[in-house]
Amino acid sequence: MPQEAPQSSFSSKALAGLLKTLDLEPIEVDIFRGRSPQIGWQRVFGGQVVAQALTAAQRTVEANRFVHSLHSYFMRPGDPSVPIIYQVERIRDGGSFTTRRVIAIQHGKPIFALSASFQVDEPGFDHQSALPEVPIPEQLPSIKEISQQFLGEAAPAIKNYWMCEQPIELRPVSLTHYFSKEKLEPIQNVWVRANGEVPEDRNIQTAVLAYLSDMTLLDASLYAHGTSIFDEGLQVASLDHAMWFHRPFQLDDWLLYAQDSPSASGARGLTRGNIFTRSGVLIASVAQEGLIRKKANA
Repeated sequence: MPQEAPQSSFSSKALAGLLKTLDLEPIEVDIFRGRSPQIGWQRVFGGQVVAQALTAAQRTVEANRFVHSLHSYFMRPGDPSVPIIYQVERIRDGGSFTTRRVIAIQHGKPIFALSASFQVDEPGFDHQSALPEVPIPEQLPSIKEISQQFLGEAAPAIKNYWMCEQPIELRPVSLTHYFSKEKLEPIQNVWVRANGEVPEDRNIQTAVLAYLSDMTLLDASLYAHGTSIFDEGLQVASLDHAMWFHRPFQLDDWLLYAQDSPSASGARGLTRGNIFTRSGVLIASVAQEGLIRKKANA
């Protein structure tokens, strides 16, 4: 299987900004301050809050324990113009497992809550789902190629999303839903890769994976309805986010984010995702329910 050249030691400005965003400032015991990049967004990206909250929890856990699952709720939109305060509660430190709860606060109110469980590495039974058969990333257009070939008549929201440098590079297997009203199977496959080198620290790698796990996920729930998150007549937002980390990994190559949506009802869409290495190792699974509501004046 052909591969692109390995990532160099160079990190893009966008990835360097993400790593800085994830490097929280300790301000008191178990209390941390996080900031958001000033890139013109009206609300904080949900994946950033998940990753920062996970980072806060990691900072209170023994070095030989690593997150194996997290469960979280988004309660209020994050304001990118002010810091986010993360308060960690040490729920339990057991013989093999550690549990933490994190509350993110802005303007005196909780905006997000996360519970995470950490475990000492140990052997056990091992099986996994198979890597889907999809084109390799080298056979798919890059962001630059997508911009040049497909975005001429695209809506401004789509152009802005694809043309700005991102810390995570995306190569969707299909672009049909962005430019068509066709109702498709609610299945999506996206190759993802850090736009540069991520430090080998396992906690940082895990936080970056948590960040990218919120990217593109709700799209799958809209496939069956001939629309996308760029439809200005929709109100779309993450409501909750769960993640399970199965095996150690390195963010030094492309990962396949295989997604599907088993249900949409009540103005909510449920999406699931499996994240595989290029060689087919399943490293993480994700589940998320999101608001997918038509605006009243749409």
